[in-house]
Amino acid sequence: MCPGMDATYRSENRPRRPDRLVVVGNGMVGHRLVETLVARGAHRDWDVTVLGEERRPAYDRVRLSSWFSGADADQLCLVPPGFYEANGIAAHLGDPVAVLDRARHVVVTRTGREVRYDRLVLATGSLPFVPSIPGIRAAGVFTYRTIEDTEAIAAWASRTEVRRGAVIGGGLLGLEAASALMALGLQTHVVELSDRLMPVQLDERGAGALQRRVEHLGVTVHLGCSASELTTGIGPAVSGLRFEDRDDLMTDLVVVSAGIRPRDELARASGLVLGTKGGIAVDDTLTTSDADIHAIGEIASHEGRLYGLVGPGYEMARVLVDRLGGDERAAFVGANTSTRLKLLGVDVATFGDAFATTGGSRGLTWDDPINDIYKKLVVSAGGTEVLGGMLVGDAS
Repeated sequence: MCPGMDATYRSENRPRRPDRLVVVGNGMVGHRLVETLVARGAHRDWDVTVLGEERRPAYDRVRLSSWFSGADADQLCLVPPGFYEANGIAAHLGDPVAVLDRARHVVVTRTGREVRYDRLVLATGSLPFVPSIPGIRAAGVFTYRTIEDTEAIAAWASRTEVRRGAVIGGGLLGLEAASALMALGLQTHVVELSDRLMPVQLDERGAGALQRRVEHLGVTVHLGCSASELTTGIGPAVSGLRFEDRDDLMTDLVVVSAGIRPRDELARASGLVLGTKGGIAVDDTLTTSDADIHAIGEIASHEGRLYGLVGPGYEMARVLVDRLGGDERAAFVGANTSTRLKLLGVDVATFGDAFATTGGSRGLTWDDPINDIYKKLVVSAGGTEVLGGMLVGDAS
């Protein structure tokens, strides 16, 4: 030690080691967090590590169906070449976290890699819900979530004996999957438990307009029914769907799109407080019951609500970067859940209070059954404010 320099002075002036920020999950929302850190230069304040389950870097799941129309994995990728290296970020892909040890501030991956953290962000997203019905694990049955799923579906559909495909689920992802099967040249069926397509987003008349347009494209829609069994034939490969109240539906390929479930197993095992409907409970700062752990995206349960859209996840990522940068005013107070997309080439858009749940609200509708166009605006009691709406067939 130099003369006159005490240990306290020396310690205070030593370059501070950056706090360790570990992001678990390399999906669209997890990557948006890292991307925003870099865009603001805030990554220099942290020793950042990204841990992902898939071997590919983050890609655009929203455009997954475009893979069937020619887009390859590189075009879907959200991570520019050399992004992690150029910004001093350690990324370990294809090695998911298996253990969260809160006492030691350590996560352990499937291969045994231990990574210490000062702050941890859980962005593990969700998994497709697969109902427990006989035959659901037969060959030729797939989920629709990853590029690997699309590759497996396309490989199976290329078999000469595969001519018909069925999708279990008529929501957003189910219709995306139906679009994929159509692109593969299969006779396509959609089986939906509800009495209408997209029951979460559309009312009866809007869903009716969508159904007529979808059926005009060649998709057969089966409403109000649930498969009690998947039958098998040679292989044993799937050969059909069996129902209790109607004839069997013969099919050579099945895509299960019956909803999603948050990937909250790490939180459950480590004792974090969960949301009422699953997921990890977070407050307005996106902090869990452990002050050093945050959750964003489909895994985060905010005020008991799980968001299954990427938009709210991006808003969570922005707010959390603000918080990590020291902005104590930044808060997540909910997000815009409006959607606008093309399903099988059909314009569909919803926004705000589309179902007129606000007291005194009223709906103004334009229903054109000739051209299968449905438009609905929800306005306040006095008609002075637009509260929401839904558009099918024309979202211009």
